[in-house]
Amino acid sequence: MASTTNLDQTTPHIAIFPTAGMGHLMPFLRLAAMLATRNCTVTVIAAKPTVSAAESDQLSSFFATHQNIKCLEFQLLPYNPTTDIDPFFAQFIAISNSVHLLHPLLSNTSPPLSTFIADFTIASSVCKIATDLSIPTYVLITTSARFFSLLACHSQLVENNAKKGGGEGVDYIEIPAGLPPVPLSSIPPPFFNPNHYFSAIISANAPSFTKVNGILVNTFDWFESATIEVLNSGRVVRDLAPILPVGPLESFKFGHAPNLPWLDNQPAKSVLFISFGSRTALSKDQLSELGVGLEKSGCKFLWILKGSKVDKQDKEEIEEILDESFLERTKNRGMVMKGWVNQEQILAHPAIGGFLSHCGWNSVMEAARQGVPILAWPQHGDQRVNAQVVENAGLGSWARDWIGEKILVKGEEIEEKIREIMRLENLAKASEVREKARHAREIGGNSEQAIQGIIEASKQNERS
Repeated sequence: MASTTNLDQTTPHIAIFPTAGMGHLMPFLRLAAMLATRNCTVTVIAAKPTVSAAESDQLSSFFATHQNIKCLEFQLLPYNPTTDIDPFFAQFIAISNSVHLLHPLLSNTSPPLSTFIADFTIASSVCKIATDLSIPTYVLITTSARFFSLLACHSQLVENNAKKGGGEGVDYIEIPAGLPPVPLSSIPPPFFNPNHYFSAIISANAPSFTKVNGILVNTFDWFESATIEVLNSGRVVRDLAPILPVGPLESFKFGHAPNLPWLDNQPAKSVLFISFGSRTALSKDQLSELGVGLEKSGCKFLWILKGSKVDKQDKEEIEEILDESFLERTKNRGMVMKGWVNQEQILAHPAIGGFLSHCGWNSVMEAARQGVPILAWPQHGDQRVNAQVVENAGLGSWARDWIGEKILVKGEEIEEKIREIMRLENLAKASEVREKARHAREIGGNSEQAIQGIIEASKQNERS
């Protein structure tokens, strides 16, 4: 009996390796905190330098408030692309090019590593090291299971698209194994361009999806049940590693809560929260029209404003981006802020009744966890596919006409959609989603079972 007790008390050592951007960093930090509260030793590998100031600040705050979690700073090799490239894509490549340097660092950890969880954008590089060190490896997917279904069969979709003349005359992309087709307009154009960094990163890492021990997805079974079931059937990709829904990932302890006395004084469910994430900056003309829509709607609002893609370059003041007369006219029923905020704490505030969002996947899962209806305004990448998932699940709606960088959505259209999303029936539907998310995270829920399964597998590896 004593030996069994000792086995049960085995503490696995799990390494967590995020890549670039807050959209990738936050789910990894949440997972790290969750594992640490479940009797795991956790090491977070922090690539330096970061792309954005928000990443650097968040890492510092996280380790200051989670001193039981180890930080392994990982200095990247210099990477100087010869062409203009998205700085976050450049960071993905820089990390991948530097991963081999981790081998001696990981082989000498104390206690020895029992499991490695890495970002899917570096899956191929990580798998080589993990194989050499005989460490079970998982990848964490920072998008929806639906968009992952496209990533998993990327090479086949690219080949089929080429056979059909590069999509000319084609409105939908057929996915193998009975998943519904995806509108071509919802797939980012670089997906089909093998010479683009976006496509190259996918094609380099997708083959590793059959080699890892499991694929963690920040989603929950009820929210994307059909997609998860088909992916796990092996019909999309033969020998695909098990899809393990582990979301919505729990929030973790912050150094301080946001100081928003204005929000504290607003009636329940009366405020529309507006944020387009850490990488999306609307044009000044579009920001102006959004302001028109907000003003005409009469809705209370909390608007997180962003002037450029990378925050280190975002130097303009709010008054330089928005018309000062707009700020004056709306000062009693709206608040505009700049900089990264603890979005989930804002979404959890009782005054928030709706969320105008780009539909980055972190934002979707945070809204689902808090039961806040989403008005989806996707901009690029996986966001249009995510918006469809949101609508299918009853968490909100999206305006399909608001697509394309050259389209200027007028304030009158925005006003109408804002009024719609703030209706009580949308709150009721979102509350149902919140309950389903809560059940997934409870003891015995699918997401909690998946986390516990990874921990138990890690303990078995620790014992061996």
